[in-house]
Parts: sequence; structure tokens; C-alpha cells
Amino acid sequence: MPYEFTTDRERLDVRAIHAFLTTSYWAAGRDLATVERSMESSLCFGYLMNGETVAFARVVTDTVTIGHVADVFVLPAHRGRGLGKRLIEGILADPRLQSVRHWTLRTKDAHGLYRQYGFEGFPESETWMHRRGGGGGGGGGP
Repeated sequence: MPYEFTTDRERLDVRAIHAFLTTSYWAAGRDLATVERSMESSLCFGYLMNGETVAFARVVTDTVTIGHVADVFVLPAHRGRGLGKRLIEGILADPRLQSVRHWTLRTKDAHGLYRQYGFEGFPESETWMHRRGGGGGGGGGP
């Protein structure tokens, strides 16, 4: 089946994204207006099939020093086809994010996926992960 990668927020179906997120462990109960606002304030990534959103992720970022990967999912009917990997690869390859020095995310059950892309766990947390980027954003701190 042909999948189409997009970073065009307007092509992503916010209602379909909301419908999935409300069933997730991390966003249960999140209302549609909150999903809309979170997408407006983030860089959005997705995969479409026949115009329908089947995979999604967003990055909260200043595009220079930090990037937080959030709300990553692939609809159950489309899992096992590499879309999760392709989403993360698309995020990390995005030209707007090449200066990002420090990445974070939270996951309860996908550590193996993110480790493939250089993310490591924080010793004091079972859910937080981070990755050092190659960008030269300058400044100190984590």
C-alpha cells in the first residue's frame, strides 16, 4: 500500500488524530481544542494513505537547541510496516531541525524503537528518554 509522508499540518486530519489520542495512555481525555492548539504550536509529521491520516508525530521545538517528540502513533491496522521508524527518521532528517542539540521524549513501551535512533533513558526515569543532536546551537546546559 502506498503511504505518503507529509509535514503539512493542513493535510493531517485533526479529528482522526484526536480520536486516536483519546484512546492512548498518554492523552486519554484530551479534548479536540487542546489537540488543535498543540498541533498549531508544533511541527507536525504524518503518513497518509488515500488521504487519511494513519500515523502521526509532533515536535515541540525552538528549532535551534531543543526538540521534544510527542504524540507518536501508528493506527493499529497499519502497524508492522515500518511507519513508526519512518516517522522518527523523517523528524530527525527534517531540515528545520538540524540545529537541535537536545531531544527528549516520553514512552512507556517503545524504548526499543527510539534506541535505534540514539535515544537513551534517564537513569531516574522509566519513561523519559533523550538524545544529543549534532547541531551547533551554542550555549551551555543540557
